[in-house]
Amino acid sequence: MIADLEGLVTSAVTEVFSTMLRMDMVPAPLASGFGDEEPHVAGAVGFVGRLSGMVYVFTTLSFARRITATFLGLQESEIDGDEMINDAMGEMANMLVGHMKSRISDRGMPCVLTIPSVVRGSHFSVEATTSTEGHIFSFVSGESRIFIHFLLKPGDASQN
Repeated sequence: MIADLEGLVTSAVTEVFSTMLRMDMVPAPLASGFGDEEPHVAGAVGFVGRLSGMVYVFTTLSFARRITATFLGLQESEIDGDEMINDAMGEMANMLVGHMKSRISDRGMPCVLTIPSVVRGSHFSVEATTSTEGHIFSFVSGESRIFIHFLLKPGDASQN
């Protein structure tokens, strides 16, 4: 449904992480057993329009803490509880999906974003419904990894 979805996601991840966090994220093969030893955090933002979907940005709690500290200009020891991490991961997902939304709209498929949300837990997965395409992309920075799970389906053309 989107030509060069991989390029769209890669551009968003590399630009946002480079600009906002001064981190070089590079595409990497999907890994099994990703961070099984610790909880995960996933920021999520949806979009609605000619195309509709949801984008989840998954990582381990330890990398989410590092993202939060860097994003807020703090030391990791200054991160006070889950709320700061949730806010940072929700905003990170919002920036990534906002970047993608701009490129999708430039291609003649305008859409609007939903509010960010955060999912936490261990050993969970997101699965696409039968009418939805699911695409997973993996990126690394050193030993730290994120996954982008992009769920996509045709939307309502009247929502332009």
